[in-house]
Amino acid sequence: MKNILEIIGNTPIVKLQKIVPRGCGEIYLKLEAYNPTGSKKDRMALAMIEGAEKRGDLKKGMTVVEYSGGSTGAGLAFVCSLKGYRFRLITADVFGKEKISLMNSLGADLEVIKSRDGKITKELINKMINRAKEISKEPNTFFTNQLDNEDVIKGFVPLGEEILDQINGNIDAVCDTVGTAGTLMGIAKAFKNASSNSKIIAVEPSSSPILSEGIKGSHNVEGVGLGFIPKIYDSKLVDDVITIEESIARQTSRDLALKEGVFCGTSSGMNVAAAIQISQKLGPKSQVVAIACDTGLKYLSEGLFDKKN
Repeated sequence: MKNILEIIGNTPIVKLQKIVPRGCGEIYLKLEAYNPTGSKKDRMALAMIEGAEKRGDLKKGMTVVEYSGGSTGAGLAFVCSLKGYRFRLITADVFGKEKISLMNSLGADLEVIKSRDGKITKELINKMINRAKEISKEPNTFFTNQLDNEDVIKGFVPLGEEILDQINGNIDAVCDTVGTAGTLMGIAKAFKNASSNSKIIAVEPSSSPILSEGIKGSHNVEGVGLGFIPKIYDSKLVDDVITIEESIARQTSRDLALKEGVFCGTSSGMNVAAAIQISQKLGPKSQVVAIACDTGLKYLSEGLFDKKN
């Protein structure tokens, strides 16, 4: 039997059938909820921990610290627990109860910062970052520092390789929302290594178009649109940036559940909405891939899937 860490990755991909409008080409969705903690972030969590171990930055008996809204924290809690490290996590009350409970269940020592208005803002993210930095100064503590860690990109290169293999390399475009930017950068590097001509498209909330317009704003799409450009984001690897209204992303998430049987969160809905736009521009013979970042089980308490009157 495999160690559970070995089953991270190699997630399935499906072709959407019922929510794709006329005039679109084929849209494929990479189902990252099939990772052990239910999200793509397991890939980067393992890469950050094992990268630090290989360099000697992280050794037996040390503590790991990070800030997270949920999925990265869950992935790190999972990996650290299995490898025997204490994991201290800074999060905030704007993130889903399920995510916070999952991180706690997997062994994270949580510190929850209160938000001013219940929104994800640059100021709130900076509070989380600064608290994690403060803790990282304590003896025998390693800060994974997800926004400035090249191992994050390495963790997502296999995701790009899997997509190329599953669609036999015949891909016109691939898109993903930008949080740390690790997923999109990893996919871009995999595609570049394979000499693929596929377009790499970044996606962000319309209310916080930091990549496309340099404007920061608030929103409630967890894990993306941090209000600043991540250090590992390389615009030279990105062909275009698309903004999607949060309301459209949420409706797309509900449509995916009801019409496609794909149960995923708001950022995944945003990705699919973007993929539809991209496909409409490229035409009926196009093939576009979007990332379903995680499972919808993490979003039940916030009302994402509540039936509308």
